[in-house]
Amino acid sequence: MRLYVLLGVDVGLILLATSLGFVLRENFEITQARFEAFLPYLCATFVMSVVFVSAAGLNKSIWRFSSMHDYLRVGIVVTAVSIGTVALSFAYNRLDGVARSLPFLQIIVGIMVLVAARVIHRLRHAARQRRRTSESLQQAAEKAQQLNVLVVGVGRLTEAYIQALVELGTGRVKVAGIVGSAHRHVGRHVANHPVLGRAEDVEGVLNRLEVHGVTIDRIVIAMPFERLPRAIVKPLLLVEQARRIPLQFLTEALDLDAGSCGVSPSSPPQASLSTETGSAALPAQSRPWFWTVKRGLDACAALGILVLLSPILLIVALLVAATIGSPVVFWQRRPGRRGRPFHLYKFRTMGASHTPDGRRLPDTHRMSKAGKFMRRTRLDELPQLINILRGDMSFVGPRPLLPQDQPKACAARLLVRPGLTGWAQVVGGRDISPEDKAALDFWYVRKASLLLDLGIIARTVPFILFGERISESLIERARRELTESGIMKGETNYRMEKDLRATSTVL
Repeated sequence: MRLYVLLGVDVGLILLATSLGFVLRENFEITQARFEAFLPYLCATFVMSVVFVSAAGLNKSIWRFSSMHDYLRVGIVVTAVSIGTVALSFAYNRLDGVARSLPFLQIIVGIMVLVAARVIHRLRHAARQRRRTSESLQQAAEKAQQLNVLVVGVGRLTEAYIQALVELGTGRVKVAGIVGSAHRHVGRHVANHPVLGRAEDVEGVLNRLEVHGVTIDRIVIAMPFERLPRAIVKPLLLVEQARRIPLQFLTEALDLDAGSCGVSPSSPPQASLSTETGSAALPAQSRPWFWTVKRGLDACAALGILVLLSPILLIVALLVAATIGSPVVFWQRRPGRRGRPFHLYKFRTMGASHTPDGRRLPDTHRMSKAGKFMRRTRLDELPQLINILRGDMSFVGPRPLLPQDQPKACAARLLVRPGLTGWAQVVGGRDISPEDKAALDFWYVRKASLLLDLGIIARTVPFILFGERISESLIERARRELTESGIMKGETNYRMEKDLRATSTVL
């Protein structure tokens, strides 16, 4: 019921904004004839508002937690409503008597009204939360020892941490200030807390605070460790050792550290890849221009192919809808570049996993004939062109695996964007061992070039048409070169001493 109420509120605000735009256009001098000509346009606005607000789920957002993402969605919805209103009105009476500037005023005023309503509601909620802090909790906080913290980092995580202290804290933890990672942050404010200096000068910031009688009890780092610049790490460690001020990483406290790639330890394989490698072991990392050019080519090619294959995409979507049902697109969460998760899209090839009475169906019963055809021809992979366009994937790279399927030496293959096709796929296919796949993926990361990418794409065509063919010679070459360079080691020397975080920033 509440969703329908919020739908009515949003639709009402859009109608109000449209009426305000009309009044402004007429310079507050409204005649009966102009108002009668405006009514069909207002009715069309009502219809389009109901359609687009419902389709976009704008009424499902919680206003007190609104953010820039919600405001951007408001802009898109209001613009779509205006375009749809113009089209509907034009079909009805060719916009007879409606000023051509009214749709532009409708968009501007509509965005202002809807965003203002959400911002005001969020501010009122924040004020109520502050007022609701009971006197007993305040007194208890005053009696307890206050904990002064210094926050390192300027970003959304910092804002979220401060907001959590405001809404959920009892006043015991107090943010004494913030230190940023760039000079441009100094002197500015984050959630009403000043940026006192740069993190490199954390010692000087602590000294200045002590002059004012403020002693820091904890340093909270609102940045992942791998993103901390080297110039920041050393001063923070020195402060921790010299002043005995503990460092707290928010990403670790919230279990957001993806350093382990989500792989639980198990017995070592017969041959594995050591991740203790430098720039010499991964020469492709010394060419950042290559990855920039590769990303630009990926985006342009993905956009062009999406346009050219749009009829095929539509036919496949209709085929899936007719044989399997809705939704036609299936997604899975996979780790991407630097271990960051993304949604990988595919056309559905299987039906529901359970029967109406709750029994789980085997995959053989779920697979349709159309699904088998799409898998054999790789048509189910076409939605991944959207992943490539968005920057989640590349045309060529290590295939994105499920977190539990990541090999132990996962850091190297996650240094680059995963690919729609890859060296391990065209050389080995699905039947080779995980160690061989890891070796081929690591070999690609070391040797990546535009010429190699073109060769992999050329090999993909016969791979799709004639099936998988394992090339033992190329697999052996990859293993031999990695062994000679000291990257691949045997069972007796198996170890994983260090992550590749130091070198991944280049990519």
